[in-house]
Amino acid sequence: MDQFSALKAFCRVVEAGGFSAAAAQLNISHTVMSRQVQQLESLLGAQLLNRTTRKLALTEAGTAYYERARRILDDLHEADLAVTQHHAAPRGILRINAPMAFGTLDMASWLPRFMARYPELRIDLVCNDRFVDLIEEGFDVAVRLARDMPDSTLMAKKLATTRTLLVAAPAYLERHGAPRTPDDLANHNCITYSLVPKPNEWMFALPGGGYKTVPVRGSLQANTGIALRDAALAGVGIATTASFIVHGDVARGDLVPVLPDYPLQARDVFAVYPHNRHLSPKVRAFIDFAAEVYRAPAWA
Repeated sequence: MDQFSALKAFCRVVEAGGFSAAAAQLNISHTVMSRQVQQLESLLGAQLLNRTTRKLALTEAGTAYYERARRILDDLHEADLAVTQHHAAPRGILRINAPMAFGTLDMASWLPRFMARYPELRIDLVCNDRFVDLIEEGFDVAVRLARDMPDSTLMAKKLATTRTLLVAAPAYLERHGAPRTPDDLANHNCITYSLVPKPNEWMFALPGGGYKTVPVRGSLQANTGIALRDAALAGVGIATTASFIVHGDVARGDLVPVLPDYPLQARDVFAVYPHNRHLSPKVRAFIDFAAEVYRAPAWA
């Protein structure tokens, strides 16, 4: 007896509600279908179905066996699908959501290479700094910057870590002096990012261990790190912003790190996508490519 064929036949009988309907779906005879289920019952030494002339019902043993058999068949189907899709060429429209600064300053620089590798893909990149419901708004994947990813219906893959830097223009520091400790920020114009829970508080790691939170105030608050960077370059004040935004300015000396011995908390870069037991080829291709890019980013 082919136990696997008998298992599939049994599940089909249960789902079709009878032997005749199941046999028609599988294009085999009623007799063959009935014989497979009977042989399965003989092998197991238990009756799986109560048969009457009017209806068919699962026994207690049959119910337990069906639940496990269905999971086996579902797992096999998912395994087959994962392999076939893994080898399928990514194609169609890939809708990506990303934070405004990260999408425009960083992702936009490597997306052309990704598109060149997968010419059958079309990209729809939407950049904004509001919370986006991927499923409701129809996105395939998103890139998010966060200190942690809360439990949700989304799957997350960490791609990299971007430091949070405190920077100012040399001209500003010449006029106002450089702070030596976080408490000195009380005497400075601090440019703040409005989308964090407490934009007017900055938390620093102390050299000897532990953390210190200090209140800050300033003449500018913005919901994009690009505006904070530009204001800092203009000498407006001291800004907190991500390393991927200002690493080039720091390398050129246009911006100077402030309080380097008191680092701010970094944020991780995640690729997030709706929970599926297998990834579509286009989402898998994007995540794999992004992982390559961020294995050693210039701003790390």
